[in-house]
Amino acid sequence: MGWAIALHGGAGVPVNLPPERRLPREAALRHCLEIGVAALEAQKHPLDVVELVVRELENDPNFNAGKGSVLTSAGTVEMEASIMDGKTKKCGAVSGVTTVVNAISLARLVMEKTPHVYLACDGAEAFAREQGVETVDPSQFVTVENIERLKQAKQANKVQLDYTQPKTPIPTADDQDGQTGTVGCVAVDRNGNLASATSTGGLVNKMVGRIGDSPIIGAGTYANSLCAVSATGVGESIIRATVARDVAALMEYKGLSLKEAAAYVVEECVPTATVGLVAVSATGEVTMPFNTVGMFRACATEDGYSEIAIWPTV
Repeated sequence: MGWAIALHGGAGVPVNLPPERRLPREAALRHCLEIGVAALEAQKHPLDVVELVVRELENDPNFNAGKGSVLTSAGTVEMEASIMDGKTKKCGAVSGVTTVVNAISLARLVMEKTPHVYLACDGAEAFAREQGVETVDPSQFVTVENIERLKQAKQANKVQLDYTQPKTPIPTADDQDGQTGTVGCVAVDRNGNLASATSTGGLVNKMVGRIGDSPIIGAGTYANSLCAVSATGVGESIIRATVARDVAALMEYKGLSLKEAAAYVVEECVPTATVGLVAVSATGEVTMPFNTVGMFRACATEDGYSEIAIWPTV
């Protein structure tokens, strides 16, 4: 048994992602993986590790969470996140957050400082002020790139992928209809303690008030004594299939391995081109399946294995 960590920066990556968009994201994945590995080697608790890594991803404008959050149909940002401890099953979640710099840390405060699991909108914002977490004016989250993404989505009259499309896009299913955008991290330490964290800005041109899978325990995030899972993709599909919980349930009730359970959920339980996930087990296994064109992902284990990838590997 040894530590393991996996993280993602969203599924449904276009097949024609140009280098200027690909390289910064690969560098960010590498940076965040290194931070997580260092924390695990320093014997930090997995809850601390996943929060730390997701905070870094939220602070990177190249991903759809925190600073890089996409815009609603009203041109505003509504962020959501959740975190869960596998040993105790304690968890916290927030949604409809508009001023909080790191939604994942607010979710952890909900878990640790309240008798509740989930706070939303004005209540979550009030709790953030009460706890003294870092906040900024909502306008600070609105980037030029995300304004362009929203413009394209409105012109196409749809909720769409969180990547701006090239002038002459290749007409693949993911380029045309992808609805993605999440960051997440799962980790296990040498003692088998597990944790999962997920954060997102949601979908481009989503309705105001729409809530996706990321803050919903059992859908986008789940951890128990067997595994920790963070999902990404079309939130509505993930919610309907209770993706994260089903991975754990297949291990718990059917005796499947982590890889078998995750592969079954991704291949059999959700529509094609909608979902990806990262997961680790209590024994240090790691898996990162997806049924989209690609998924920004990275992982490392104590025995020296590591991977940073976007598209399927041979």
